[in-house]
Amino acid sequence: MNNTTYSVKKSEIQRKWYIIDAANKPLGRVATEAARLLAGKHKPIYTTNIDTGDFVIVINCKEVKFTGNKLNAKIYRHHSGYIGGMKEATAKEMMDKSPENVMTLAIKGMLPHNTLGRQMLKKLRVYSDNKHENQAQKPEIWNF
Repeated sequence: MNNTTYSVKKSEIQRKWYIIDAANKPLGRVATEAARLLAGKHKPIYTTNIDTGDFVIVINCKEVKFTGNKLNAKIYRHHSGYIGGMKEATAKEMMDKSPENVMTLAIKGMLPHNTLGRQMLKKLRVYSDNKHENQAQKPEIWNF
């Protein structure tokens, strides 16, 4: 009986490009599916300590839906590090200003909070409408 654990090698990882259409879908549903693809959890060779994920293109971010009263109640905060440097914006303000940033933050929060997560996030492309500049990579549409 063989008691060794299989570990995938970097040469064995094959990356694909996928398109996720966020139009009329809840933000969290789109973000979880994108995070799954970026981490590689949809593959049988998934390994927790290696980035086995694929590239993800998210389109139509400006048409994403917020359930309940989240559009007005959800608050995004960040701090500059200086005294009184707290900045706040509601989800509605963020969606008006930059819907790509809202989607990126949602996906980033679902990835590991370490070097591996930052490496996975580099494989993400987010666009507010349905035009994207990655036609040369021949992306496949991912339905969920």
